[in-house]
Amino acid sequence: MGTEKRERQKANKARREQELARQAARSRTTRIGLLVAGAVVAVFILVFVAGRFIDDGDDTDDTLVTEQEQAEPTPTDTPTDSAAPVEEEPAAEASVGCPPIEGSDEQIQEFDGPPPMCLDPDVSYSAKITTTAGEVTAELDQEQAPNTVNNFVFLARYNYFDDTPCHRVINGFVTQCGDPTATGQGGPGYDFADELPEAGEYAIGSLAMANSGPDTNGSQFFIISGERGAELPPLYNLFGAIVDDDLAVVEEMDARGSLDESGVASEEIRIVDVEIIES
Repeated sequence: MGTEKRERQKANKARREQELARQAARSRTTRIGLLVAGAVVAVFILVFVAGRFIDDGDDTDDTLVTEQEQAEPTPTDTPTDSAAPVEEEPAAEASVGCPPIEGSDEQIQEFDGPPPMCLDPDVSYSAKITTTAGEVTAELDQEQAPNTVNNFVFLARYNYFDDTPCHRVINGFVTQCGDPTATGQGGPGYDFADELPEAGEYAIGSLAMANSGPDTNGSQFFIISGERGAELPPLYNLFGAIVDDDLAVVEEMDARGSLDESGVASEEIRIVDVEIIES
């Protein structure tokens, strides 16, 4: 073999080795690129998965959040005089004095203090209450609640209750009257102390005072017209009862009462007149 041929063979071999080296290098680069790309994809997947299942505490599950209704409070089963309790010192007695036995010629609905004692301890008192639902007679219990009966007689003889609404009438519960403003906040301008009964003394037809807490009696009173009223706790001055013969009128009042706690009667009940009778 000549020298020139051997040189060509060496040169060809060298070129083949260089080409193989370049191909190997390209293969390594491709494998590295694939590995890097795979690693990037893997990291992305991990981040995505972590984002789905790790709660950073900022998100809220709307299905677990309950929004309470902003509605008026539901009235409770209490015949409440919602006028705020008077925190001042007890007022002096009403300056107008005791009304005439036959009743005053004028109507007075604002007083500067509680009434003086106007009752005769030897006399029995009853009240004939004329309403737009009918007329009832209530026997007043001076022995059980002398100050409450005195207050009711005093106001009635000054025509306080004449032409005033029974502003809260609830079926199976009570018919509440005695607030000239019909708001549940009206009163005569004074409060007087409690004279509470024993538990279990209320009955259908009972007359009792509404209040806004201890010793906050004024002019608002209620007639118990249903079993729920008869089951009230002894927190309301009991001062009389409708006579049995007139309980049908109490039933008529009850029938007009609201079936919910709104107290809005289906047909208004108003007091036309209250006449005090002595015997």
